[in-house]
Amino acid sequence: MTQALNAVLDALEAGQPAAARAAADAALAQHPDDARLWSVAGLAARLCGDAERAVHCWQRSTTLQPTAAGCNRLGELLATLGRPAEALACYATAVQQGVADAITWGNLGLLHMQAGEPAAAEAAYQQALALAPEHLRTRVNLGVLLASLHRHDEAEQAYRTALAQSPDDAAAHTNLGLLLEETRRIAEAEQHQRRALALAPGTAQIHNHLAGVLARQPGKEAEAETHYREAARLQPTDPVPHSNLGALYFDLGRTAEAEASLRAALALQPDFASARLNLGQLLLSLGRLQEGWPHVELRYTLRVPGALPGFPAHTATPRWAGEPLQGKRLLVWPEQGHGDQIQFCRYLAIVRAQQQTAQLSFACSEPLLELLRGVHGPDQVMALADAPAALATHDYWVPLLSLPLFCGTTLDNIPRHTPYLQADPARSAHWARRLDAALPPRSTGPRIGLVWRGNAWHDNDADRSLPGLATLAPLWQLPGASFVSLQKIAGEDEAHQPPAGQPLLHLGSEIQSFADTAALLQQLDLLVSVDTAAAHLTGALGRPCCVLLPAYRNDWRWLRGRTDSPWYPQMRLFQQETRGDWGGVVQRVVAALSADAIRSLII
Repeated sequence: MTQALNAVLDALEAGQPAAARAAADAALAQHPDDARLWSVAGLAARLCGDAERAVHCWQRSTTLQPTAAGCNRLGELLATLGRPAEALACYATAVQQGVADAITWGNLGLLHMQAGEPAAAEAAYQQALALAPEHLRTRVNLGVLLASLHRHDEAEQAYRTALAQSPDDAAAHTNLGLLLEETRRIAEAEQHQRRALALAPGTAQIHNHLAGVLARQPGKEAEAETHYREAARLQPTDPVPHSNLGALYFDLGRTAEAEASLRAALALQPDFASARLNLGQLLLSLGRLQEGWPHVELRYTLRVPGALPGFPAHTATPRWAGEPLQGKRLLVWPEQGHGDQIQFCRYLAIVRAQQQTAQLSFACSEPLLELLRGVHGPDQVMALADAPAALATHDYWVPLLSLPLFCGTTLDNIPRHTPYLQADPARSAHWARRLDAALPPRSTGPRIGLVWRGNAWHDNDADRSLPGLATLAPLWQLPGASFVSLQKIAGEDEAHQPPAGQPLLHLGSEIQSFADTAALLQQLDLLVSVDTAAAHLTGALGRPCCVLLPAYRNDWRWLRGRTDSPWYPQMRLFQQETRGDWGGVVQRVVAALSADAIRSLII
């Protein structure tokens, strides 16, 4: 038998896999229970391109004599063939037989991670590292897992430990760069992505990663475009670079190029969800609403980061697809930010009119609960925390932002009527007294609310928020105007101590909920705001509002090239002409509000 085995090995060493396969098959006819022969027979079959034969041979080998190397070889092949359950079973067998080594545990962790089993993945990775602390790939994979769980400090430690072991590991550098980008340490992120690319210049994925962090920085968009294009050149059949390039063009307002790139990505992979979602948002921004709504339905599948509150993860209640309800019970689920809920709660009344026999429930974020209990349409409004339990008592559920699709919304029939939200009279009276006690009489000049910063953790906050209150200094030229800060959390410190020459009444810290915000807005003549929930609420109340918009990543709902909003008749839009140039925007607001113009706006 040794002679037969040597004949197979000699043929393999000579680079003759077909001869090795023939020799192995002949030997196995004589020695069908020899694990080593089955192992080399599998190797010969694999080299001949017969993966199924290789699987069969290696399964026989590991059954006869389980070894770490044999189980790893078989498991890796099964994973490559898209048979992860069998690969997991193979590694589990190695564990049960007591032959699992660090590589086995590392491979097991990777499969658990891909299967969406993070606890099992982490346990496997930790076991692998206990056996072989120097195993670099496992430590990097552990970092990727921890980052996906938002355990950022632990993920960073894993990557930095890997780099301490191997300073020139491109995977550790690029994954650390992604983590630093997510935690807004942009300069460090760029350094690590550049180092990764220097170590692996032909890697399309790293070109993508570097482009992503460059696109976040004003003045580096052209270089980002170059790297996305290089990624597409390196992997011409991969839809990801085309999709990312389309997203960059969209963010830059280059809509025709954006559409072409996104459609190129979908030509390569028609079911590529992120490209479809980006295309949908692009079409919406162009006013092509009927085309766009179906595409943005993919946000549910993707669970888009930042699209909070999240959709129900596991429920037997079916998702409504717009069919007649005929007395059924529908739960409308909130999504994304507070501004989205304020903007689209108007559709509850439309659904009520269309589905008159249905029982309609609406869940919303806790800070909005008191305010939105007054919205027309639903039979009940509940806090989001109560919604999971309520699902079982409903026949269908639907995300709030799917309602425009099922209501057939086009640019021409957007429900524009305002106000569709109302402030509580008692709260309004409270804020009226508060303002009258602190400001000059309203007859002497307008009272203007200000919001210059949004949520600091919003993905585009660096571009949508102003650098500071001082940016609004030209507004203080407006004759007789008094200014009121509605800032909450972000910007509150600055509001308490405004710059010299910018007197400001800060009331944001006294606001307890959006019901308070609505009542305060009702007592102001105008709100000047960046793209935040306060702007949406002002519009929903039918109050005048000037919204300051960025040039980069301007949200689809404000459309393109408009100074008005079809969603809010009393709203005026002021968009940057150049990324980062808020000074020019504020000067245009001042010009629009000067002299008699402010009176015409606020009446």
